Amino acid sequence: MKDMGAMMKQAQAMQARLAEAQDKIKSISVEGRAGGDLVRITVTGAGVVTAVKIDSSLMAADGAEDVADLIVAAHADAKRQIDATQESLMKEAMGPLAGLNIPGLKF
Repeated sequence: MKDMGAMMKQAQAMQARLAEAQDKIKSISVEGRAGGDLVRITVTGAGVVTAVKIDSSLMAADGAEDVADLIVAAHADAKRQIDATQESLMKEAMGPLAGLNIPGLKF
């Protein structure tokens, strides 16, 4: 039973590390860029867009479609950054269990 107690303590510690990693993810902010930095979008780890910056050179009357495409691309860039950060933080929190294929855990 001594081993079971140690396993429970390890599981509780891992659970605390996972909660801490989730809090870190929520607090991060990344900037997605597109079109050679003509469009920049700031997104939080929770997925909230907090800022959109569009270079004034894109504001021509016939450039609306290009701007829309660049906004989507900048958001996708930010999402990739958040996903990579999340994966890294969760792997770190999982410790030695990170490489195991545990059902329900993606990391």
